[in-house]
Amino acid sequence: METMLVFSFLLLACSISAAQTADDGVILKKKIALLQPFASDMEAVLTGIVTSLAVQKEQITLLQKENQEQEAKLKKVETQKTEIEQLKQRLQAQQVAFSASLVEQGGGPYTGPFNTETTLIFKRVVTNIGNAYNSSTGIFTAPVRGVYNFGLTLHGHGDSAYPTSARLFMNKDLIFTAWEHQATHSPSASNGGSLLLDAEDQVYVLLWPGARIFDDYNHHTTFRGHLLFSM
Repeated sequence: METMLVFSFLLLACSISAAQTADDGVILKKKIALLQPFASDMEAVLTGIVTSLAVQKEQITLLQKENQEQEAKLKKVETQKTEIEQLKQRLQAQQVAFSASLVEQGGGPYTGPFNTETTLIFKRVVTNIGNAYNSSTGIFTAPVRGVYNFGLTLHGHGDSAYPTSARLFMNKDLIFTAWEHQATHSPSASNGGSLLLDAEDQVYVLLWPGARIFDDYNHHTTFRGHLLFSM
């Protein structure tokens, strides 16, 4: 009798467990059915995000390429600016011309005579393009290598004791001499020529020892030069 009761209880328990399992399966299926639309929506959202990221990546690549092109253009512009500035500097260096007379205002006394050669300082500067002539020292310094033309004109008063004479030097080399000597009237002397100068070469005028020259408000005595062409 007891055996029959135990067996009956086990059958009842198994039937209840099977019923619960079946119910759980139905509930799970219902939950899955409810979640399927959300899963589809999530898949669509993720697909959209992936597509958007791909588009953004392509746009970033294009922007990077454009930035590189802009940087290359900017570098080219900067290079051109540098070249233009260098060209301007070369052109400015090639614009060289000066003209000066011995005294600034008035006239007399005479310059000279001296016992030794003395640098003539032409103080009245009419033109000094390129600032190659120094009115404090009387020396012209070549800014660039090239061919320059120089001219020298001297004025004097006739005197049997004092010639009107000066000499033009390049560095320490004598280039030419302007000379005139007469006892009366107003002698003048001039000379000039073209010189091939290297940058920093110097050109200046020395008064001949024992010579005397004159200048006044008419500015007779002059020193001048200009660059013909660079080399």
